[in-house]
Amino acid sequence: MILELDCGNSLIKWRLLDSKGGLASSGLAESTQQLLEAVAASEARLRACRLVSVRSDEETAALVDRLQREFGVGVVCAQPAASLAGVRNGYHDFTRLGLDRWLAAVGAYQLSGGCACLVLDLGTAITSDFVTKEGEHLGGYICPGMPLMRRELSTHTRRIRYDDVVAQQALLGLEPGRNTAEAVERGCALMLKGFALTQLDVARSCLGDSFQVYLTGGDAALVGGYLPQAHLVADLVFRGLAEACPVSGV
Repeated sequence: MILELDCGNSLIKWRLLDSKGGLASSGLAESTQQLLEAVAASEARLRACRLVSVRSDEETAALVDRLQREFGVGVVCAQPAASLAGVRNGYHDFTRLGLDRWLAAVGAYQLSGGCACLVLDLGTAITSDFVTKEGEHLGGYICPGMPLMRRELSTHTRRIRYDDVVAQQALLGLEPGRNTAEAVERGCALMLKGFALTQLDVARSCLGDSFQVYLTGGDAALVGGYLPQAHLVADLVFRGLAEACPVSGV
């Protein structure tokens, strides 16, 4: 089995691939310990591990050390690159582009078969990236995602308090909210909608009228209905990770 990890700001996404590259199991972990327990419970015999991390070098190194000690497996980490799999990094300093954004852009370009791409990743933060049909990454945008918007409002506004169940119920509609949870959740959802639709305008101006739209991240479904042409691809970062860290036999 091959263990793949996408170590984000809040959660660690993991999945196990069999010898043919098929998905054997997957999940989310809130901590390194929870991840180790989940992988151990799968009773998988690991032969390789590859990961992408946007966490600090110290946090990533500690995770790699635990994985090597617990499972006796080599761990390969994705690294910044000026180009990869036909995509040329558009940042002035390519080492500064977040690895999750970079791999999502690479994964999208590979999926598109060489078409121009708009990539929207809706997680803790929301990011957008633009890739031309020639594989030139043009850069993108970053703004707060739903978790960050909620956190800021609850931190700086004393009377905004509600749990996750109430938040989910509030998102069943988008009409003006009649309680605080509805007002906050629907207001944030509409901000996501506005951002997503604006990115289409930007894409048309810099990519032309022919481009593919890819959505990924935990809150991608919140804007999917406004972008009927979009492809919802939950494993977009993992697809880029496979390009960055190939494993023989897969």
